Amino acid sequence: MELLTELMQYIMNNQSELLALTVEHILLVIYGVVLAFIVGVPLAIVAVKIPRLAPVILSVANILQNVPSLAMLAILMLYFGLGNTAVIIGLFFYSLLPIIRNTYVGLQEVSGSLLDAGKGVGMNSFQLLTKVQIPLSLPFIVAGLRVAAVIAVGVASIAPYIGGGGLGKEIVSGIAQRSDIKILAGAIPAALLAILADYLLGFVEKYTKKRTA
Repeated sequence: MELLTELMQYIMNNQSELLALTVEHILLVIYGVVLAFIVGVPLAIVAVKIPRLAPVILSVANILQNVPSLAMLAILMLYFGLGNTAVIIGLFFYSLLPIIRNTYVGLQEVSGSLLDAGKGVGMNSFQLLTKVQIPLSLPFIVAGLRVAAVIAVGVASIAPYIGGGGLGKEIVSGIAQRSDIKILAGAIPAALLAILADYLLGFVEKYTKKRTA
């Protein structure tokens, strides 16, 4: 109970700084995930259209996903220096696999009879993709974004180790000072952000499922 009281007092005394760190954390996640979406969806489309490239694309994304996060950020720091640029690129790499894999599966799940029907009414490949395959794949694509966002929120928490910002600053500072209060002041909002991202994108996913049912 005493710890909770101290934590609430600390948050009240440092609310403006914690809010700024939270906003910075959110922006890091958004930049990384949006960049992964912009690159990942086209890569998934290429994997579907050119099946021989699918194993290569998925394997590379899987390798990037399995590199330990601190090691990945340390490597990126060597090439992009300290700061948020290296963090965003790291979040981009970690967000690629769920987006590529889910989009790929979603496009593959579109019924062949629907594609044949589209061809029957004169649709070309681009029209089939944009008017049939992608709309029907939206629940899978949003599910990929959901997983990517939750992963990115967690990985962004170690950004300060390579000069990045976000709530990880409070966590790292707390570890250095052996302060439970500072660690919790950074860890709890980060956990809440992950829960919020999962909930909101889960709601969007359910909505898209209803629309495509």
